[in-house]
Amino acid sequence: MVCLRKGSGLVLTLIITLMSPKVWAEIVVEDTLGDVIRLPQPARRIVSLAPHNTENLFAAGAGDALVGTMRHSDYPPEAKKIPRIGDHTGLDLEAIIALKPDLILAWQSGNRTGDIERLRSLGFAVFVSEPRRLDDVAEEIESLGRLAGTYPVAHQFAERFRKRLQRLRHRYTGASPVRIFYEIWHRPLMTINGEQLISQAITLCGGRNIFAHLPVLAATIDLEAVLAADPDAIITSAQDPGRDEQWRREWSRWSGLRAVTLNNLFFVPPDLLQRQGPRILDGVDRLCSVIATARRNLEHLSATKQEKPPTLESAGRRSHSFRETCSRYRRATASWSVIFHGNSNDCGCPKVSPIATEARRDANPSHRTDNR
Repeated sequence: MVCLRKGSGLVLTLIITLMSPKVWAEIVVEDTLGDVIRLPQPARRIVSLAPHNTENLFAAGAGDALVGTMRHSDYPPEAKKIPRIGDHTGLDLEAIIALKPDLILAWQSGNRTGDIERLRSLGFAVFVSEPRRLDDVAEEIESLGRLAGTYPVAHQFAERFRKRLQRLRHRYTGASPVRIFYEIWHRPLMTINGEQLISQAITLCGGRNIFAHLPVLAATIDLEAVLAADPDAIITSAQDPGRDEQWRREWSRWSGLRAVTLNNLFFVPPDLLQRQGPRILDGVDRLCSVIATARRNLEHLSATKQEKPPTLESAGRRSHSFRETCSRYRRATASWSVIFHGNSNDCGCPKVSPIATEARRDANPSHRTDNR
């Protein structure tokens, strides 16, 4: 600032804090759980506890603030250079503490609640992520932009994301429904309910998740439940290219299944669809493409012949009789808390018997849908 002293003929130049740090207003953001995160200034040292959080942070323009991440955080390529502080089996708390982060990005359904609470008890600011809608991805990227002081970049990316999402919705509005079984794990056989983000993507594409009514995000089910539901298509995400043909062969044993009859057995790359990050619309695009193929196969079948839907009996007769199947199923589920949906089959075995996996996370982390 330049000041002139009247009548003195002297110009006094006063330099005020030209090199001083910028003064920030307090940053206040609400996370998925409704918890409020307050930062006195933008986060400069951020730790990510999930691959999708890592991708979202880069999309928000704040990748250079990342100082620690999880083992499978491999995108974008720059993420591979970030130090690792844990994997799906657990976190290295000492390593996290040593990094002195001013913000930690956690994942509600992927990190242990005890680990998150422990980090909070140590005084760390923790933002918990759990996108349940495709629109949530854009909102989380904007939230990360606010927390990291890169909101203009984050908002610009979020707006492109929203426009592309709207185009996808418009393209598949009114598409005839296709009944989908989405497999997130093969042994044990696991699927998702209607609240999981992938199920939302299935709906956008004109699909119908046959297990949308299950009470937990990820549930273990029995083969008999899939045979009874008789989906039009079965979709999974392969962890490695070599598993593709093996997976197809295993399902092809059940020739009575409509999905097998129509050859509606499909893969979508897990990194694209099972991470709640910026690339998920690439996964949705591929998902819609395979569901459209399944729809054409169904329409072709309807045009060529009137088919009676296969029953559990016809689907299972290649390996054992229907009543043997039900008898074995009842014995296997006798000690479970069985959830009945709709009417029982003729022999009395329920249509579906999911086992909630939340309590088994420590013993079996394979249900997680973040490709970890």
